[in-house]
Amino acid sequence: MNIVENLNGNQLCISLEGRLDTTTAPELEKVLDGRLEGVTELTFDMSALDYLSSAGLRILLGAQKRMNKQGSMKVVKVNETIMEIFEVTGFADILTIEP
Repeated sequence: MNIVENLNGNQLCISLEGRLDTTTAPELEKVLDGRLEGVTELTFDMSALDYLSSAGLRILLGAQKRMNKQGSMKVVKVNETIMEIFEVTGFADILTIEP
C-alpha cells in the first residue's frame, strides 16, 4: 500500500493506494499516531484503494474516535467495492462519506 500525506495547517489528507489489510494496517496506524497531533480535519482519499479488510476498518474506527474528540474526519472518493464493505459492516452509518 502507498500512503500519501498532505498536511495543510490543521488539515491532514491521507491518500491510500492499493490494499489496506492486516499486512499494511500497522503502517497506516503508525502514520496516524505520528501525524494527528494538532489536526482538526482529517480526510481519507480512497480513490485508489483496491481492498479493505477488517484490520483496515479497525484503523479507520480508531481514527474516527480520536477525531471525534479533536475535530472531524471524512472519507472521500470511495469506489463501489469499498462502499459496499462500508455498507455491509455498518461503517456507512459511522463514517462521514463524501463523493
